[in-house]
Amino acid sequence: MPALPLLDPPLSDDEVTLRPWRDRDATALTALCQNETIVLWTNVPAGYTERMARARIQQAEADRQAGRALILAVVDADTDELLGACDLRIAMNDSHHAEIAYMLDAAARGRGLMTRAVRLVSRWAIEELGMAQIEIFAHPKNLASIAVAERAGFTRESLLRGYRVKKGRREDRVALSLTASGLWS
Repeated sequence: MPALPLLDPPLSDDEVTLRPWRDRDATALTALCQNETIVLWTNVPAGYTERMARARIQQAEADRQAGRALILAVVDADTDELLGACDLRIAMNDSHHAEIAYMLDAAARGRGLMTRAVRLVSRWAIEELGMAQIEIFAHPKNLASIAVAERAGFTRESLLRGYRVKKGRREDRVALSLTASGLWS
């Protein structure tokens, strides 16, 4: 699979910017991944360390070069303060399908910032990469994540029983999708 393009310039609106991770983000990423809500809903392990953050930052560039994923930092558009993360993961069996996954710092929640980030990366993936469909899979009880997807224009498709393994257990997921014909204006 060919490398995914660098975001140059980064994706941005007047509130958020999505950009590649930098080595100097490791401390802020460590703090983000120690949030109990993020640990609850994601595969981020309890006791996340700065060593883990540095490894993730290095892996992000390897994944981009291999065409597997674009792993992005979500930062404040004015200050570059880390707000969260937004990943665009390319389907292994179909390069025209992708999944978006995200997490947001507790202090940044409730302001529509992740909705903005998901809109930015979705539009870019459809318009620039030619994605036919983008999906988000959220735990049925993670109402905040489902709401982000729906506000970003994704349509709830189905409940997938036992779809994902998270920390050794199979869990259900709500599937939400967006296609080029569903892009917002």
